[in-house]
Amino acid sequence: MTRRCLVLSASMGAGHDAVAGELARRLRAHGHEAHVHDVLTLLPAGTGPALRVFYRTAVRRLPALYTAIYRVFLASPPHGAQALGPQAHGAQAHGPQAHGAQALGPQEPRSEALDPEAPPHPDALRSGAQAGPGRAAAARADTSPLAALAEGPLRALAARYRPDVVVSTFHLAAQITGRMRERGTLGVPSAVYVTDFALHRGWLHPGNDLYLCVSPGAAAAARAGTGRRTAAPGPVVPPAFHSVADAPPAEPPDPRRPTVLLSAGAWGVGSDLPRTARALVRHGMRPVVLCGRDEGLRRRTARVPGAVALGWTHDLPALMASARLLVDNAAGQTAVQALAAGLPVVAYRPIPGHGADGVRHMAAEGLSTTAADLPSLLAAVSRLVPDGPARGAAAARGRALFRDDASVLLAALA
Repeated sequence: MTRRCLVLSASMGAGHDAVAGELARRLRAHGHEAHVHDVLTLLPAGTGPALRVFYRTAVRRLPALYTAIYRVFLASPPHGAQALGPQAHGAQAHGPQAHGAQALGPQEPRSEALDPEAPPHPDALRSGAQAGPGRAAAARADTSPLAALAEGPLRALAARYRPDVVVSTFHLAAQITGRMRERGTLGVPSAVYVTDFALHRGWLHPGNDLYLCVSPGAAAAARAGTGRRTAAPGPVVPPAFHSVADAPPAEPPDPRRPTVLLSAGAWGVGSDLPRTARALVRHGMRPVVLCGRDEGLRRRTARVPGAVALGWTHDLPALMASARLLVDNAAGQTAVQALAAGLPVVAYRPIPGHGADGVRHMAAEGLSTTAADLPSLLAAVSRLVPDGPARGAAAARGRALFRDDASVLLAALA
């Protein structure tokens, strides 16, 4: 049966839009209808662009301010730290001694789509039933005034589009739909696809019916923070990235210097990337710095002899096909695209707030290596770039994260 799905995203960087777009593509491929809408446009005129400018400026120019705001208003879920999965206890994610450590061994993909403690029936999902006995009680998530302001416009959008299910890929959207479901003003199920490895309070609202997460640790945190049903289908990335891992290795651009990608996200957020690129060149690598839409960063990095500086690119699968490793600072969409492509991920100098938390949780689940300083980064590069057990194990752990198709779970909820 054809379902109508309303996918709420946000034009904050590019990651949320990328996930929303891929979910919509998959839903349409399965014969459903999908409409993607930017939740920032549901806010009063001028509010969405102002939020985007403030966030971008704070992350890029005022990291201490952004960290303080994140810790006060978002931070980790209440009642303790995020669960990191049954195999991750005792793992060290940071520190000079951790640059070579992987927190988890290879995981077997699970066949069950949802929490194995309570396999769902579509009728149970549709009703939004609370978690079963023995689960953590739902924690009341903070509801921002912005969610209240957007409730009327979303109600009008739902009346116009008449969806069978609403899915949020941005935390503000999750607050809006959770509030509306709780108040009875949204009459169809709402799901939240959490794009982060580390859940902050903004993602969590017990009014939502289902939480889909990138990893088992994130799903455990969503279940503990809301009491709702959760699933860990894995990241949502286009099939072109999986094709990279399945294809024979591409011809390297420079056989003498392995290519290492450095990601700065859509906005070119990073700490002293030219210096890192210079160190990688001296280490015998060919650094390719993904500068996003920051032309100034691209020009500065282009002056580093032996480095390649790129602006915004739509051909990331091809770049990953010729690369050996990703140096990441946010545990965001580029990082999970690298996992799909079979590239090891090394986290170095993470961006503040949610970026630092995401890097820590991603490493604790055994999906990346953290480098506390430049010598640690170079040691990780030396270990993970050549073919061998360390590289093979890292690639296997990354690919095992992709367990199920999130779009199938969304359609079942409708």
